[in-house]
Amino acid sequence: MMIPADYEDRVYAGVLGKVIAVYLGRPFEGWRYQRIVDELGDITYYVNDRADLPLKNHLLVVTDDDISGTLVFPRALRDHGVEPTSEQVGQTWLDQIVEEQTVLWWGGLGNSTEHTAYLRMKAGIVPPESGAMARNGQVVAEQVGAQIFVEGFAMTRPGDPQAAADLAERAARVSHDGEAIHAARVVAALVAQSFVEPDMDRLLDTAVTLIPKDSLIYRVVADVREWATGGDWKATRERIEERYGYHLYGGNCHVIPNHATIINALAHSGGEFAQAMTVVNTSGWDTDSNAGNVGAICGVRGGLAGLDAGPDWRGPIADRLYLPAADGGSCITDAAREALTLARHGRTWAGEQPVVPKDGARFHFAFPGSVQGFTVAEGNGVVSNDSSTLTVPAGTTVSTPTFIPPEALDMPIYGLLASPTLYTGQTVTAHVDATDDAEVALTITAYDENDELRTVFGPGTTLSAGESADLAVTVPELGGQPVAAVGLTTSGTVQLDRLTWDGAPDLTLTRPAGGTVWRRAWLRAVDRWDPHWPEPFRIVQNRGTGLLSHGSRDWQNYTVTADVTPHLTASAGIAARVQGLQRYYALELADRNTVRLVRRHTVLASRAFDWEYGHTYQLALTVDGDRLVATVDGEALFDLTDSTYDCGGVALVVTEGRTATQQVRITPISREEES
Repeated sequence: MMIPADYEDRVYAGVLGKVIAVYLGRPFEGWRYQRIVDELGDITYYVNDRADLPLKNHLLVVTDDDISGTLVFPRALRDHGVEPTSEQVGQTWLDQIVEEQTVLWWGGLGNSTEHTAYLRMKAGIVPPESGAMARNGQVVAEQVGAQIFVEGFAMTRPGDPQAAADLAERAARVSHDGEAIHAARVVAALVAQSFVEPDMDRLLDTAVTLIPKDSLIYRVVADVREWATGGDWKATRERIEERYGYHLYGGNCHVIPNHATIINALAHSGGEFAQAMTVVNTSGWDTDSNAGNVGAICGVRGGLAGLDAGPDWRGPIADRLYLPAADGGSCITDAAREALTLARHGRTWAGEQPVVPKDGARFHFAFPGSVQGFTVAEGNGVVSNDSSTLTVPAGTTVSTPTFIPPEALDMPIYGLLASPTLYTGQTVTAHVDATDDAEVALTITAYDENDELRTVFGPGTTLSAGESADLAVTVPELGGQPVAAVGLTTSGTVQLDRLTWDGAPDLTLTRPAGGTVWRRAWLRAVDRWDPHWPEPFRIVQNRGTGLLSHGSRDWQNYTVTADVTPHLTASAGIAARVQGLQRYYALELADRNTVRLVRRHTVLASRAFDWEYGHTYQLALTVDGDRLVATVDGEALFDLTDSTYDCGGVALVVTEGRTATQQVRITPISREEES
């Protein structure tokens, strides 16, 4: 398969199209057509700032299951290879989803299709059985979610609609069955073929060849396309409501009415983004989901030029999106970063090397117009990107989030869980080119003991017009408070070419002197972690194994040390290279007489060790390349090799009981000391 020359740009446009469309449709999700027309009129732009909307709908950049599932579930390609089975996609669900908190709509067994499938998998039912109609019933199996979450998978199969549909089906069968699978195949095929075919009629012709001709979805597509020849999308919408409306199908968001709405928007717009957004959003029903599907298809089809042809869709969101999942350091992200991740999987599938802009810099601005979350924090003006660099206006401080920003702390409906992406001890570097004479410095913004933001400025550099400089600042000790943003301050106009950091931090984690935001930096996958206990980290797990995790996949080689005091627990300990809830190494005190080193539940090494309830032990686990070294109270107990996981954060681990910790320490490995 030949990868299109503009593949990365088109994936970026597809991700942007999805995100923009979800943000557009989210404030009136679930509304019917007549209410939308009566209260909002035809939808032609973002309405989140409308005073007549409920207050919970006023944020633009929000957490949303339609975005999270679309971009989190393809992590199966990272962890299980580019041709994952349904079972492996299901394993990614269990690894990345924090129960009752992230990614899904937690509507309950038999009410939310995805929650139902999740509970099936937790009970040991393996996909595709977890989503089978025979087990869950037709109404549950045929809800809309299968088509919602497939575009990320499809973008890794450019120009191959068959391969995209097959991959999408394997992913969709984790939770869905029946007509929902056919709808997912159609959406995936449209996304994949849009990389190479701009004509909407041909795209639809191709997509329906990949589903059974006797399926209801096949008939829906045929009917809507026929009705659309009349040229009046509102007349087509009326016919959809009459023949395929919500009153005819059970559940909360059945796939049939919503798939018909998607086809209506595509057929009447021809794939033109702005017109498609008006049709799909004004039509009502599951507006953010339907718009997201249409936005991804139109984004890939028309590329960035298609997004830029109408109103300013991109400016207000500044590429920002949130992916709350168990891989905490990946939650605060942006469209460019996620696009490169998907494109890397696509090139791997095609047997090609990935594109790595600017030596792998985190913020590279390589996509036309991309700003990667940067906005003006102080001063006047706006950032822009006209030539793969970020133009920073004179007299401003610009920044991009590295943790939950203040406006997102009380996110409506779906809370935002995240670990920071930047930490004490890491060094931020950047390259700038001065357009004017300028005094320039990097900035680090962190929460303080009052949960307010404070900014630390790096060393200033004086540049004359036309000069360039490499800037650097090491994140200082912040008393355990999370870093909220990173940025740049300048007296004159400069071009920010790149900004990045990597490596493990040099960090002590405990209860800070004040504030509560620091608790949000830990991914809580335990039953209880209450703020009023005397220990900063007293955690309780009633059944199974729970993790309280922190950190990022940027971390590779380091030592994690913590005091661990077990209280009535089956096992307790610390973990390193934590990539989710099922992917980590842990050093555990277990069974009242054992200490063991595990790869999740696989025991790599163990030995007798008579530990006691209520006694405190100093546990340390060093991960260095494929070498794992574990000590208890300074005594080296294990030294072995395992190459399964090469990066990830840290966690406190407890199985069926209570444990307490005062402090967690992360120390980078010094290569000079090793030599």
